[in-house]
Amino acid sequence: MNEQNNDLFKKLGVDIGDGKINIDFKNPRDYTTDKHNRVDAAMIGGGAGMLMSPQPLMDTLKDIKSKSPNAHIVFMTPVAKRFTQNDAKRLANKEYIVLISGRYEGIDERVIELEVDEVFSIGDFILTGGELASMVVCDAISRNVSGVLGNNASLEVESFEDSLLEAPSFTKPNIYENKAIISEYLKGNHSKITDLKRGLALCKTKFFRPDLYKKV
Repeated sequence: MNEQNNDLFKKLGVDIGDGKINIDFKNPRDYTTDKHNRVDAAMIGGGAGMLMSPQPLMDTLKDIKSKSPNAHIVFMTPVAKRFTQNDAKRLANKEYIVLISGRYEGIDERVIELEVDEVFSIGDFILTGGELASMVVCDAISRNVSGVLGNNASLEVESFEDSLLEAPSFTKPNIYENKAIISEYLKGNHSKITDLKRGLALCKTKFFRPDLYKKV
């Protein structure tokens, strides 16, 4: 990674100094053969907006795969299955992941059919571009890479483990704005605290995510 990219990711809060993860990016515009340096075109069959044309993207991916044949290609699109914590954990074992960030009305479907290994959505809404979705997925994957978090035990009690949302957490002071910490948290009986947190996690999941609660 060049020094400019390194500084950029540091500003974004991505810790890459120890080499546990390495992030780089490619601009398909650098690969276009269009004399006007364009990477988009009108959609065949009509439709509002423009579509990313196949040539720049395909040549970008071919260049990447010529250097990293085992690269796992992922495209972010609302027309896909929902990205989950289990996906983040699974993809953290991949050596090289390429995240394609679409623009305009998306990308030519042939790129997906020919080169993409998986497609993901981060939710039922539309973004102006796929860059933010790619960053979300990148962050979720990265924190599951061994050694990236200061304490790997943090991964064991988070939301979506065992299909539950995480139980409420507190810190000092014990009373703040007339709101007190749940008294059982202060008594040091870790068995009871574990049971209490399980019950609270069930309650929170039932209230906020009844779809997940049904799986428990």
